[in-house]
Amino acid sequence: MDFLMSGLAACGACLFTNPLEVVKTRMQLQGELQAPGTYQRHYRNVFHAFITIGKVDGLAALQKGLAPALLYQFLMNGIRLGTYGLADAGGYLHTAEGTLSRPRSAMAGALAGVMGAYLGSPIYMIFPPQSWKVALVAAMVSGIAVVLAMTPFDVASTRLYNQPTDAQGKGLMYRGVLDALLRTARTEGIVGMYKGIGASYFRLGPHTILSLFFWDRLRTVYYTYTK
Repeated sequence: MDFLMSGLAACGACLFTNPLEVVKTRMQLQGELQAPGTYQRHYRNVFHAFITIGKVDGLAALQKGLAPALLYQFLMNGIRLGTYGLADAGGYLHTAEGTLSRPRSAMAGALAGVMGAYLGSPIYMIFPPQSWKVALVAAMVSGIAVVLAMTPFDVASTRLYNQPTDAQGKGLMYRGVLDALLRTARTEGIVGMYKGIGASYFRLGPHTILSLFFWDRLRTVYYTYTK
């Protein structure tokens, strides 16, 4: 049941954050393998991209790809939050004295992919238990580390997914992730590897907060009526 509630929580968050995923993808594909200053910039920043897409393609375009995004979030975060929830419910994250164990939280977070759980754990000594501020700070702080580390790979994966293919399905522009990273860096510089980082960050924070909020509410309702 934890996996189901986690998946549903992630899907609920996705309904709100999918427009940022659309913006991020558009910005990452802008000026692909073109030197800075040699192409027309349709999107100057996250906010300009929102307005431009809404005006030119219509508001519905901001929810393009919603169906596969919901499936992806249900499977990925269902496993992540579900695994972490089981560890928490089983008492594996606490010491014999009942206090939260940071090493155990870190291990569970790494295993389940929930980075905010460990990075935000020191905040428990500042904010009251179960405070929404804990989740907010954890998500925003961990979001910085996540986007800095993952944006280049996110750009590469976006371009790999969108490249044209031959009759056998082989990509015509990149041979793989490393080739995409190297060609992007050589042609567009370091800045090109971080295209869409603003959209990535603004998407990650709200998505994490909403996922955790919906997950917590669903678990509360479930355990209230099953006990």
